[in-house]
Amino acid sequence: MIPYILVVEDEDALSALLQYNLDKEGYRVAVAADGEEALVVIDEQMPDLVVLDWMLPKVSGVEVCRRLRARPETRNLPIIMLTARGEESDRIRGLDTGADDYVVKPFSMSELAARIRAVLRRIRPGLAEDRLHHGDIVVDRVAHRVRRADHEIHLGPTEFRLLDYLMQHPGRVFSREQLLDAVWGSDVYVEARTVDVHIGRLRKALNQHVEFDPIRTVRSAGYSLDAAG
Repeated sequence: MIPYILVVEDEDALSALLQYNLDKEGYRVAVAADGEEALVVIDEQMPDLVVLDWMLPKVSGVEVCRRLRARPETRNLPIIMLTARGEESDRIRGLDTGADDYVVKPFSMSELAARIRAVLRRIRPGLAEDRLHHGDIVVDRVAHRVRRADHEIHLGPTEFRLLDYLMQHPGRVFSREQLLDAVWGSDVYVEARTVDVHIGRLRKALNQHVEFDPIRTVRSAGYSLDAAG
């Protein structure tokens, strides 16, 4: 079943961009330009996830989120909030209102797509995408295969798990300790230096046919999958 996503955004250019890119990702997409229209559209056909702008005419995104959480039929509807408000207090307010995730403008489409997949996996696993896409990299989780620029990439199990985890969070910087916990598990003792070795192997495999290295080393911080794309 193809997931159905409602985009609620009053900026025409951004709304069109979101619709185009989410359609390319394989979703069915509907759009609403204000909070009132969003509530009407949801009543007509329940989406699988809502991408909801904070600042909307007529009824704000926060109020839309509050109303949806107050209704039994929409209480568990996944909501990702988009906003230009990056302060911690605003993020907390959005999440306390009931949003499942929070993306600050400006953002990359690959980051938003990854957040959508992560929320669907967590809340509606039956709708989760079995493939992760980032730029020219495709991870097929079912077949356990990786392709980049139409070339098959052969990875060991640890490198595969590393790539999978990084692709779920494009642009986010992870320390070696965070990667150890996420990929190896917190109950396994592995030296932090081991992360560097496996990142090196992953880089070598990914970059054998392409010059651009998508993995960024952040000095004294860790590693990140470049969010550009």
